[in-house]
Amino acid sequence: MPDSLLAAEPAPLAFDPRRTALVIIDMQRDFLEPGGFGETLGNDVSLLQAAVGPCQRALAAARATGILVIHTREGHRPDMADAPPAKVERGEPTARIGCAGPMGRILIRGEAGHDIIPELYPAAGEVVLDKPGKGAFYQTDLELILKNRGIDTLLVAGVTTEVCVHTTIREGNDRGYRCVALADCCASYFPDFHRVGLEMIKAQGGIFGWVSDSAALLAALGNKTEAARSSAA
Repeated sequence: MPDSLLAAEPAPLAFDPRRTALVIIDMQRDFLEPGGFGETLGNDVSLLQAAVGPCQRALAAARATGILVIHTREGHRPDMADAPPAKVERGEPTARIGCAGPMGRILIRGEAGHDIIPELYPAAGEVVLDKPGKGAFYQTDLELILKNRGIDTLLVAGVTTEVCVHTTIREGNDRGYRCVALADCCASYFPDFHRVGLEMIKAQGGIFGWVSDSAALLAALGNKTEAARSSAA
């Protein structure tokens, strides 16, 4: 299978879909829906909804072409043994990690708010990675999964751009992966942080990676997506 060419900044990127993973970061109810952790921090959670539609399109294209799909969820064990006190103690005492919220205990694994939003719910067989920190490599088996599948390119989507997405891209870059932020598939509670976060990734010739979007991904995968759909039919 020939490489696909992705329109991106600072330069186009040739990639092999068979060696590529779509990593969708933390599209969880706690962050995107009213009553979750994001709103308890005083954020306008509706700002993150802009990423849902583009993520759906990127996810559909990945599924149609056999790109490895990985979903992540930030959260902690019910006993909170993996939650550093310095992290837990931030914010209002009644709205911290582990406190009761409208969707269960905030950012606790197994609670309703910790789960992924229905619009992007994992399909059977897709990797769901629970992480206790911001980056997807920290205290997880993500790198083992990627190495076992021969992955060299990461298409990164999700929330928030400047925190968990940015941390994952930095971690991936340091480990030798070619990391692409899909700009419209990412979002932040702070639009300026989203913009600057993307500029930082592609600055200085791509110091952390590349920036592209869902339309460019679909265009790059166009023929392969149609072929996959035809063979499936």
